[in-house]
Amino acid sequence: MNMKKIIETSDALPRPTAAELGILRALWRLGPSTVRQVHDYLSRDDSVGYTTVLKFLQIMHRKRLVERDDSERAHVYAPRVSKDETQRQLMSHLIDKAFDGSRSQLVLQALGDSKRATPEELEQIRSLLARIEENHS
Repeated sequence: MNMKKIIETSDALPRPTAAELGILRALWRLGPSTVRQVHDYLSRDDSVGYTTVLKFLQIMHRKRLVERDDSERAHVYAPRVSKDETQRQLMSHLIDKAFDGSRSQLVLQALGDSKRATPEELEQIRSLLARIEENHS
């Protein structure tokens, strides 16, 4: 699978729904998987039916969110776009729609939330800000 080609075409892909994101998270964690493997993974936390997972994967294949290898009896599904690229696409959409394109408003809202950032998260944020400032100097 050519990841560079996948990333270049990701802008044309539809945004996944919440349920589809759950399946994509399973595929990102497991790697290419059969419906049974995805179902077993998702069933650890939630009671989801095998046919529901199958139907979602079929829909996601039609929407081009996943690729399907049907060379074997059990089809194997894999995400078409990386987790990072999907997160960037969703974040960009959120910034545009909810924050009028303002990244700073997103960050202020996220950090001002009642759930406080952990010391480790704050250190990661400081480190990221330092790298950004270095690149802009």
